[in-house]
Amino acid sequence: MTQRRVIVSGMGGELGSLVAARLESESWVGDLVGLDVDPPRRRLRRAAFHRVEPTDRTRIVDLITSFDPHVVIHFAVYEPDARAGPAQAATWSAAAALNVLGAAAECRSLESIVVRSGIEVYGRGRGVPVRPTETTAVAPTSAFGRELAEVERIAGCVGSTCQVPVAAMRLAPVMGPHVPSPLGRLLRLPVVPFDLLADPAFTVIDNRDAATATTAAARLRHDGPVNIVSAGATTVRHAARRGRRLPAPVVGPQWRVARLTAQIFGAPVPDHVSELLGRGRLADGRLAAEALGFIPAWTTPQVIDGLYAWESVAHFRPSVVPVDRNVA
Repeated sequence: MTQRRVIVSGMGGELGSLVAARLESESWVGDLVGLDVDPPRRRLRRAAFHRVEPTDRTRIVDLITSFDPHVVIHFAVYEPDARAGPAQAATWSAAAALNVLGAAAECRSLESIVVRSGIEVYGRGRGVPVRPTETTAVAPTSAFGRELAEVERIAGCVGSTCQVPVAAMRLAPVMGPHVPSPLGRLLRLPVVPFDLLADPAFTVIDNRDAATATTAAARLRHDGPVNIVSAGATTVRHAARRGRRLPAPVVGPQWRVARLTAQIFGAPVPDHVSELLGRGRLADGRLAAEALGFIPAWTTPQVIDGLYAWESVAHFRPSVVPVDRNVA
């Protein structure tokens, strides 16, 4: 396969930088460029990075059109209360989608697009299957779900206009070392609230699995949405017990107090996480194996165990350096 020029928006995030690291080892990837509001969170060997605000349309368009990529991987999608607050996340996600994907539409060499989406696009309204498939209607019922659906819509328009395949990676909630996740922060609290009347099941995906699936979609030029979810499921109560946290049953009006308390302790609960706590979040991931040859390496319980294996604070004993009293 001839080497391709690849650009990754959102390369500064944990997941975006991990995708870039995977791409660096792909033989089909030639020049690799990234852009984001923050620098990458890991050392990259050959990727060129540009620090740019998602709202800086002029610079983004100049960077992308001058690079003229064959493949655009758009991961500049900001989850509320992860790297940014809800208002800023919505502004950045909307601006990045319009600016990055709009610039991609002007590139003559464009061959394929991969965008970051999530299973939040299915929503949890009436009539939504417990495990929606890629053919289930997109009907988001949270702010983050609407952000993701809009990214898919814009990418689809560009794909149709340029006649190139568009892969929408509908990821389960992403977790992993150093991944900023509002759900992860909530589950790591000493006391974890759960819905006494429901405690529905949900699934997650390890960030390494998400990066592997994204790389496969880019390599294979997959066209269409694909659910990326770990095998198995858990509930908030079971997850808390695995982490030796105290599950706190909550019902009705008590949720308002629980959310306020969680926010005070550094774990704000945006509406898509509230939706997961009350109605669960699952999806059918069989298409990923068929279309991408992707099978997650980590099950949902294993990802949850990894969540609780991270150290919040590393304690080191102070080293004692011998003093040479003969030195003036």
